[in-house]
Amino acid sequence: MAFVNSFYGLPFASNRANPVSRKSCSRLSYPTRMVATARPPASNQSMSKFDRMRDKYGLKRVQPKNSGFTYEDFETAISEFDYSFEEGDICSGRVFQYEPNGALIDIGAKASAYCPVAEMSMIRVDKPEQALTIGEDREFQIISREDANGQLKLSIRRIEFGRAWERVAQLQAEDVTVHAEVISVNRGGCLVMIEGLRAFLPGSHISLRTPREDLVGVELPLKFLEVDTEKNRLVVSHRRAVVEKQMTNLVAGEIVKGVVRGIKPYGAFVDIGGISGLLHVSQISHDHVADIGAVVQDGSEIKCMIINQDKEKGRISLSTKTLEPEPGDMIRDSAFVYEKADEMAARYHKRLEEERKAAADVADDIVSTLDMASLDDLGVDPVATEAA
Repeated sequence: MAFVNSFYGLPFASNRANPVSRKSCSRLSYPTRMVATARPPASNQSMSKFDRMRDKYGLKRVQPKNSGFTYEDFETAISEFDYSFEEGDICSGRVFQYEPNGALIDIGAKASAYCPVAEMSMIRVDKPEQALTIGEDREFQIISREDANGQLKLSIRRIEFGRAWERVAQLQAEDVTVHAEVISVNRGGCLVMIEGLRAFLPGSHISLRTPREDLVGVELPLKFLEVDTEKNRLVVSHRRAVVEKQMTNLVAGEIVKGVVRGIKPYGAFVDIGGISGLLHVSQISHDHVADIGAVVQDGSEIKCMIINQDKEKGRISLSTKTLEPEPGDMIRDSAFVYEKADEMAARYHKRLEEERKAAADVADDIVSTLDMASLDDLGVDPVATEAA
C-alpha cells in the first residue's frame, strides 16, 4: 500500500516539480474566458463595420436609440434636393474661385461647374477678374454634359448673345433708328457694333461721300434692313436713316436742288442734301432722251420736282419733265427750264387741283343724274330712299 501510495504520489510530486503548461491551466483556471469564446459568432454580413471592430477588440456593442429617422429617410430627404442639369439649361450660380483660364461656379451640382474665360462675356476678356467677382451671383447656361469628374461647363456669353438678338429684333419691329460706331471697313462696306453684335453696312447704303477708311470710329444713324437670328445675319442702312429724317420735310410736288452723282442707262442719281433720288430717263423730258449725259452732266447742279417718295425703302423719284415750259426744253436749253422751274411748278399744282376738282364734279354729276327710273331698274324703293 505504501508502494502504491507512493506510486500514486509520484504524479503529485512530479506535478510540483514539473508543473503543467500555462495553456492547460488557463483553460481550468479561467472559465469566464471560455464562456466568452464559446459565444456563437454573428454573421459578418449582418454586422456593421463598427460592430466588427468592437468584437475584434472585445468592446461592448452600443444599441442605437430609435430616433424615428433612418438612413433611408435621410437618403429620401437628400434626393428631394438633387437637381438634374441638362445641356442648354439656364441656372443660377455663385462664383467662388478663380482659375488660370476660367472660374469655378457653385450651381448646386455634385461638383463645382467651370466657366472658361472665352465664355464669360460677349466682349473679349483676358482674365476672369475682368468679368466676374468672387461671391457674385449670375445666370449661366450649361453648354456641356458632365465630364468624368462630374463637372459641367458654363457660359455667360451665350445668354448675352441670345438676348442681344432679341433686342435687335424688337428694334427692327419698332423701326427704331439706332446709332453705332464703325469699327472696320472692307470692300463691300463697313462693320458696326450694335448691342454687342457685328452688323454689316453695305457701301450702297452709306449716304456720306467720305472715303470709307475715314469712317472708322465715326458714329452713324442706322436703320435695320435684315435681322436673321438663324443665319446670324444683321444688315443695316445709313441711307434709310438719313432719308427718313430728311424726308419728313419733303413732300411730293416740291421743287428741290440737287447734284448729279451718277449716270446710268436708266437715269441719273441726284444727291439732295444727303438723300439720293432717281431722275428716271422717262422723267427728264417730254421728248425722247437718247443720251442722258448730254442733258444732265455728272457733278452738275439741277432743279427738279419730287413726284414720289417711299420712306420705307428710302427712295425718292424726281422729274424735270414737269418743269418744261414746252416739250423738249430740257434737251434744248436746261438752264431755261431751271429758271422757269418755280413758275412751272405753280402751274403744275394748279393743273392738278383743277383736274382733282373736275374729277369730283364729274362724280357729283353722275350721282345727281340717277333718276327714279334708274333706281327702279336697280330694285330700289324710291319712297324708302326718300325717307332715308
